[in-house]
Amino acid sequence: GLVTAVKEYILTVRGLENAVFMERVLIGNGAEGYVNAIRRSEICVTVVKSNGPVFIGDQVRGTGETYKAAFALSSFSRVVDMFGRDRMTDQVLEDAEPIAIENEPISIMDRGKVCRPLETGIAGIDLIYPIGKGQRQLIIGDKKTGKTQITLDAIANQKGKNMVCIYVAIGKTKKQVKRVYQELLAKGCMSYTIILAAFNDDTPPVLYLTPYVAASIAEKFMMEGNDVLLVLDDLKRHADVHREISLLLGHVPGREAYPPDIFYTHSRLLERGCQHLNGGSITILPIVETKGGDITGYISTNIISITDGQIVLSKKNFDKGQKPAINYGLSVSRLGGAVQEEKVKKLGTKVRRELLS
Repeated sequence: GLVTAVKEYILTVRGLENAVFMERVLIGNGAEGYVNAIRRSEICVTVVKSNGPVFIGDQVRGTGETYKAAFALSSFSRVVDMFGRDRMTDQVLEDAEPIAIENEPISIMDRGKVCRPLETGIAGIDLIYPIGKGQRQLIIGDKKTGKTQITLDAIANQKGKNMVCIYVAIGKTKKQVKRVYQELLAKGCMSYTIILAAFNDDTPPVLYLTPYVAASIAEKFMMEGNDVLLVLDDLKRHADVHREISLLLGHVPGREAYPPDIFYTHSRLLERGCQHLNGGSITILPIVETKGGDITGYISTNIISITDGQIVLSKKNFDKGQKPAINYGLSVSRLGGAVQEEKVKKLGTKVRRELLS
């Protein structure tokens, strides 16, 4: 086929006949991307990797294979991206193998009950809003209220508990990711942790696909019977990137100009968290940043309704010096006592009564 129009990283291509959705295509001078929309007489291609500008009239070749990411088992204790590249040395890891970006969802018949506690080491969470292995618990709050810190403490507390931890940075600066890396390194947690990063200067398609790749990596470990903790930091940025791509593709904008499938975009990602019957599990802690403490925004309420509870952090409590700055009135765990041990449950009810009175 030939490129007939270029809008930043979205190409309109004519003449590529049997193209399939999500098919990997090669463009002109070594760029590659995937088919993102199929129209009556043309297709839209999203460019993921490119060495330079793409021009109208460039050739586009279909490969007949689905677009895949790469993952290497040696990614532990490194900062990697979805192409299996170590972002600190900028080298592709030697044992990187292709991994599907999205798999078939795990059927309900293969899911078990969520009943084992995941201890975060934070009393306010473990006693009052417990998180179980296989649960999806949203962490929501304004900028600088300690959202990432809670997840880093939870990762640090999994030391020696045979847990695989994956921290996904979506659109963070290199400085922020470096800080996370150094903190985890100092606490000795990098041996069981993978930092999967899409930096803020990466292209939007990379930012959009990275959380799905992380979920596939988590699924790979879960199917081997491991417990996985997956942190997505943060989904508000992911929603904004999805909006940008959809508007460029010409999708109909909905509320707040987000595309109509924004709920599905997040639900099919968070749906992957579960307790599998084979003993493995994926616990997901998505993070959402709010403005002015408003958790009633469009994206926030969407994700609240997908997850099994939320931990709301308040700027007011944080400024008072209360850390973690949990707002005990608005936070919920929808599994509650089902994932706590008896002793913890007894203590938790007492503490909750005291606190809320």
